[in-house]
Amino acid sequence: MLDIPRFLPDARLVPLRRVAAACASLGLRAYLVGGFVRDALLGRPIGDFDIVIEGDATKVARRLVKEFGGRATVHPKFHTAAWSIPETFDVQPSTLDLVSARSETYEHPAALPTVKLGSLADDLRRRDFTVNAMAVSLDEDRFGELADPLGGRDDLSRGLIRVLYPRSFIDDPTRLFRAVRYAQRYGFRLASETEATVPPALQYVDALSPERLRHELDLILDEDDPVPMLDQLWALGILQAARPALPWDEATRTRFRQGRSLPSNVNRVRLRWALWLLASSEKEIRAFNKRLHFDADLKKTALAASSIFRDLDFFGRARPSECAARLDTLPEDAIRAAAVCAPRGKSRANLTMYLEKWKALKPFANGETLKSLGVPPGPRYGEILSRLRAAWVDGEVASEEQETALLNEMLARKSNDI
Repeated sequence: MLDIPRFLPDARLVPLRRVAAACASLGLRAYLVGGFVRDALLGRPIGDFDIVIEGDATKVARRLVKEFGGRATVHPKFHTAAWSIPETFDVQPSTLDLVSARSETYEHPAALPTVKLGSLADDLRRRDFTVNAMAVSLDEDRFGELADPLGGRDDLSRGLIRVLYPRSFIDDPTRLFRAVRYAQRYGFRLASETEATVPPALQYVDALSPERLRHELDLILDEDDPVPMLDQLWALGILQAARPALPWDEATRTRFRQGRSLPSNVNRVRLRWALWLLASSEKEIRAFNKRLHFDADLKKTALAASSIFRDLDFFGRARPSECAARLDTLPEDAIRAAAVCAPRGKSRANLTMYLEKWKALKPFANGETLKSLGVPPGPRYGEILSRLRAAWVDGEVASEEQETALLNEMLARKSNDI
């Protein structure tokens, strides 16, 4: 028995009980499955709410809308649905995903599974590890009752990550990455018989689609400390099994550790990709992009960070305004990654100054100012304003009065040239 109210506030419990009520009216049963049960038993913060319905989840979603309001998004082909909870419930997140209990089979290694409706027992058997193959009932008459047919609770107490059958990693090589992620997150280890099934599965890692492979790597990069996970992936040969192989060595590991000092409000997945590929060439990054299908922002950030890192000498000898002009069009995350990994000295100081001060500097004058002074509209506006900003960045001017004097001098000089 699991005391569900101990782990959830009342506001979160109410929609779960509504799901159970909708299931009961249809003669179905509802369960919380997987991560919720695992983390509750470990006494860790709850992040996952996987709700499994023994029966058609789309019918439950429609019944919820009929009885309690909100909106249902259904996917009949996959027997899944989402219930957008009415605002009157005042709960976040405001959507509950409902999945029909199902079984899965794999036509060949690394293929997406063939799915058909099944029982709760079928659904637990299709999961990746025993620690994720537990469920608690949401039904009123069995609320909190634990279903653990595969020994997940025992493996939790022993600190083990164990697959459910010997071909698990071959059928779905993404489980290799998840096994390591869970083991390192919780301080667990792979069960010996599970670790023995890793080598035969390595040949299938490269058969994973770009989206599936990068999704697993993104999840690792979004962990609090991905370094031990990447260390173990490399030690087991998993990281090298996807071609081209991503780099992992002491220098890369050091860059990740340097990145710990970066602000917490940045996109840490994108920033950590930039750190990972910082020493890679443009050609190498484009090859990784071809394999992993980076989104446009990530690709731009990785290429820019690598370019800055290769040109640290320039940023060490250039004037502040030249640095700013070079950096103005580049993503901030790229500059942050290069700055935190640059050796202490002028290059690092200039990159940091750009982020902290130079980037925000703008002249008081603008297009309207130039127009009022009789400057004809055209490319010269940009030239003048760029020159004024450069003066601010270089410390040539430090007040509006000094800027105005410089502007007047520039205009007078131009007039005299005419």
